[in-house]
Amino acid sequence: MPERRVRGLRDLMRVPVRGNDHEVAPEHSMDPRPKQPDTRAAPQGVIDNAVYVDGVRVASPPSLGEAVALLRSRPGSLAWIGLYRPAETEINRVAEEFGLHELAVEDAIVAHQRPKADRYGDTLFLVLRAAQYLDSPEKVEFGELHVFVGPDFVLTVRHSEAPDLSKVRRRMETDPGLLRQGPQAVLYAILDAVVDGYAPVVAGLQKDIDEIEVQVFGGDPAAPRRIYALSREVIEFQRATRPLLDMLSGLIAGSPKYGVDEELQRYLRDVADHAITVVERVDNFRQMLQDILIVNSTLVSQAQNEEMKNVTQASYAQSEEVKKISSWAAILFAPTLVGTIYGMNFTHMPELGWVFGYPFAVALMGAVCGTLYLIFKRRDWL
Repeated sequence: MPERRVRGLRDLMRVPVRGNDHEVAPEHSMDPRPKQPDTRAAPQGVIDNAVYVDGVRVASPPSLGEAVALLRSRPGSLAWIGLYRPAETEINRVAEEFGLHELAVEDAIVAHQRPKADRYGDTLFLVLRAAQYLDSPEKVEFGELHVFVGPDFVLTVRHSEAPDLSKVRRRMETDPGLLRQGPQAVLYAILDAVVDGYAPVVAGLQKDIDEIEVQVFGGDPAAPRRIYALSREVIEFQRATRPLLDMLSGLIAGSPKYGVDEELQRYLRDVADHAITVVERVDNFRQMLQDILIVNSTLVSQAQNEEMKNVTQASYAQSEEVKKISSWAAILFAPTLVGTIYGMNFTHMPELGWVFGYPFAVALMGAVCGTLYLIFKRRDWL
């Protein structure tokens, strides 16, 4: 790549952010969540550099320059270079050796891209989002892989642990007949590994949804928070998998134009079938989580209504008891009132000297009590 284009690429990558002294790319500035650094120790830069002839590894050059020189000196050979979290200068050096387009190189440097497939002349550039399910924290971890496919080379740039391309390389090296098909065969193997890596993630998400259903119907108050967290993972998984359908369809449709072997086209269609299955399952997961959230809200409302009903019933029972207590208090208050009047010991109280004074007082007490009892009984207070 000419030095002028490299300088232009470096200038294009740098987008200033207000209030900050250093500059970040728009792909990162749009994400409010800070990127957590990966503290796992792993080699960076070029981690595997190989040249293949007729499907067999013939050399592992120690430098990119030697790999390119060997590639040019042996017609029909294939260079497969794997980079892991390379520095910007290293990507620029590779881009200059293979004449990669500056926009594709920018995406590879910045990362944080959506899955896509772009063609720049005779070079195909793909962005893939790999995923793996972590059993211990029960979460999905997403990775990013960039693939440059040229007429006689394949360049992979990994920004995460997943996918493990060493397994893909071992698979291809044990199958020279497939590797003999050239860069398109390597691309197929990478796509197949990425899509196959989704299967454990689908199984893990299904297990989490089953556990959430048990939590919801068990009345676990932590269920809504887990539903929300899992919904975010499913949405992120959709963003990683759904673009693959159009990407694979485009690769299959363009295969005859670029001379892809017919058998290799069948393999690509098989990968597309697996991707369709994954996308359908993920779509179902999102719908299931929405339904579970609705069911959880319904169950919470029912529990609240039941609690309110119990409170209302308790309040009603308490009110009935108050009625009874108040009724008997009123009934017992009547003879007390009469007795209190005759216990005042006034000098001029005619009833005190009356022969029927005592029976009259007792009868009056009984009449008042009986009347109050009948009134309260008729009103269901007793």
